[in-house]
Amino acid sequence: MTLSVPRARRPICSDDDTGPVTVPALFCYHRAPWRNRGRPKHTYQHADPQPCPGRPFMHKVLTYIRHLFLAAVLAGGTWLLWPPAEEEPEQGDAPGAAHRSENVDYVIKFSPGFQYMPGNVPYGIGDPLKGLADVIDDFEAFYEKEEGLNVRIQVVTIPGVREYLVAQLGSGLAPDIINVNVEDVWVDTQKGWYVPLDAFLEAPNTWVRRQGNPNQPGYEQWWDMFKYQAISRGKAAPDNRNYAVSFDMIETGIYYNKTIFREVGVEPPETWEDWMLVMNKLQEAGYIPLLMVLWSFNDWAVDLFFDQLYYGILPGIDLLQDPVREQYLEGYLDADEITFLNQKGFFTKKDPRYLEIWRLMREMRQYVNRNLTSQDPVREFVTQRGAQFWNHSGLVYRFDADPELDFEWGVFYLPPFTKQTTPYASETEMCVIGGSGTQLEVTNSAIRDTDPALPMEERIEQSRRLRVVIDFFQFIMLPENYVRIVNEYPGLMPNVCGVDPLPVLEPFERILDRRYTTTKWLFTFDLKFSEIQQRMLELYLNNGVELDEFMDWQTNNIAAAAQNHIRRKGVAMEEMEAAWQRLAPVRTHYEG
Repeated sequence: MTLSVPRARRPICSDDDTGPVTVPALFCYHRAPWRNRGRPKHTYQHADPQPCPGRPFMHKVLTYIRHLFLAAVLAGGTWLLWPPAEEEPEQGDAPGAAHRSENVDYVIKFSPGFQYMPGNVPYGIGDPLKGLADVIDDFEAFYEKEEGLNVRIQVVTIPGVREYLVAQLGSGLAPDIINVNVEDVWVDTQKGWYVPLDAFLEAPNTWVRRQGNPNQPGYEQWWDMFKYQAISRGKAAPDNRNYAVSFDMIETGIYYNKTIFREVGVEPPETWEDWMLVMNKLQEAGYIPLLMVLWSFNDWAVDLFFDQLYYGILPGIDLLQDPVREQYLEGYLDADEITFLNQKGFFTKKDPRYLEIWRLMREMRQYVNRNLTSQDPVREFVTQRGAQFWNHSGLVYRFDADPELDFEWGVFYLPPFTKQTTPYASETEMCVIGGSGTQLEVTNSAIRDTDPALPMEERIEQSRRLRVVIDFFQFIMLPENYVRIVNEYPGLMPNVCGVDPLPVLEPFERILDRRYTTTKWLFTFDLKFSEIQQRMLELYLNNGVELDEFMDWQTNNIAAAAQNHIRRKGVAMEEMEAAWQRLAPVRTHYEG
């Protein structure tokens, strides 16, 4: 920073430019050592014989600011770690306030995600959301009348940062019901942070039972209420327990500008080669063919490309058939199997299919917007600079409700690879990579009225608080309540029987009828693995490194993650080795 000194008071050097320099005290400053290199060393003195006020004064100011900051951090940390208070109501207009008396029996904290947060205005369009708040009001009023308990449901938000969530769960301060991707839950099931829900899912929904109709889904089992059984039941953890409820569904697709397609003379493609030709024509016409962000490459593209290349050899490498999940997931490769297969040379630079994932991704990159990290693809699509946009179903509302959108748009799904694309193509349709949207779990906060030293099963049996949490959970999934929440605006698709999706979501509903993906790489290993992959993928896609160097990094990244998985969890290597040997004849027919 340059300090400007008024001309009349500018310091004056001696004739030889090495003598003392007189500086008015007001402008006293201290030159940084690096700024004196190669210059005459002046001796600074003040016009009046008093100590320089600059350094002590600034030192006091900075010290004061530092102390204030540390005090704020200390206060915030104390608040976060403070033991849970007694169940007391708070003032304000929280959901259910109209039905509460002053004495609250239970305060249940619920983090549904921004998509259902009361008062939120999705994409800044339309009225604030109120569906969940209305259902909460009904629950609180009914529970006080029928059960004699004054329950407050407090809707809260939690940052989408794993470190924050781990701190909350480890201290027992997490919301009672939270929205977390189930793959993140799986890695923590042994820690007692999440309540297994099987006993409740396999029992009747108490609210359906009260209604007395034995033909209504949920009368025998809560499970029966879920529309997408394969996806919902397929979320069982590797320990065969269910910790998550798939509250709704989400899927990705290619939004495309029909007006531009007609102008250029192209149609939604049937094969991967067709799509590359379509994008080439769009590019020649001056449009950005496909809008994407880096995260979409690292998550969705990796999983779809992997499935297209490995699904055909799955019978020879699917080593563990989980008795609970297999009938729904149809050959999902979990972290244990990925780890074992990596020891056999899969997912390395010597694996030709794995190389093809990244080669084809680089080939596709030429048709995608240049900036993958900071460019706003929504803006590029609505201003018609981009002709296609790969994103999730939640954006339907953004486009459907925009009164200024002056073009016709539609949705199609990515077309399959063929043998012309790569000799390793499985030649099967692209699979589902979305599936469960809002995934709700019950945390250890719901059983905090029990002794933590007891086994989980005993805590579940003893907890009165958990009973209230489950009652609320099941209440919001009654069709007449659920429809007010999920269908308040189009974005996510219902997963409760008897509740149809809004018409504009129909293309995504068709996509959901496909089989589920072979694996979800982003959730297979720890966060470090995913971050390294994304950093190196960005460099590779932007021509910072070539395929060979990228594969060196990726091979080492997977090897390190696999070893870490073995150390943390322990892997049944002998069991999988036996399966590997048993399936050897099947693999003899595989190319590569």
